[in-house]
Amino acid sequence: MALSKHAHIVTAYGEELDKLADELARMGGLVEMQLVAAVDAVVRRDASVVPDVRKREAQVNAMQVDIERRVIRLFALRQPLATDLRMTISALRIASDLERVGDLAKNIAYRSKDLNTFAPLAVLDRVERLGEIVAKQLHEVLDALSSFDVEPAIRVWRNDDEVDEHYNSLIREMLLSMADNPALVGPGAHILFVAKNLERVGDHATNVAEAIHYMVTAEALDPSDQPPR
Repeated sequence: MALSKHAHIVTAYGEELDKLADELARMGGLVEMQLVAAVDAVVRRDASVVPDVRKREAQVNAMQVDIERRVIRLFALRQPLATDLRMTISALRIASDLERVGDLAKNIAYRSKDLNTFAPLAVLDRVERLGEIVAKQLHEVLDALSSFDVEPAIRVWRNDDEVDEHYNSLIREMLLSMADNPALVGPGAHILFVAKNLERVGDHATNVAEAIHYMVTAEALDPSDQPPR
């Protein structure tokens, strides 16, 4: 993957951009694996994956630091302008959002330990569905980043309401169940936490989509382009 489709007169500059892009792609792939593993851990109430998720989260943090270092080096030595400036700024923004997704995935995985002490809840099917939707959003924006294609990014941005709808529905169902059955307050609190974190992952996927659009087109996405609710 290259952050720019244009060749550079300075070969070393192009190589540095390619290395930055490769690191961003690896970071995205690692975060995606984290999220899928975390949701699966909660749904199955299986805490055995927590150490692995924690290890990946540390790797993601290190990658963000490395990407920041590369961007600072590019600014200091190459003084990027126009398209290349957008590439480096967008890479910095995307790395920050991906790091936050890694943190949220870790937090989600930790809840599997708490849920393991309670009986299975029927609402976990809804959690799994929300997780699938959010993971799909993340996967699509990472594909858009790899292909330098704004269309998948725009689709993710426009479909953010789908995440919100499933999240709000899950929250309503869980709160009603907790009100009817006080025994569900304990596990329900963990479900609410997981759902909120998944909704925030969706927000970060949308942020990445916006950064990709800006990176490719030099224009911000216009809220008026959102389909009517």
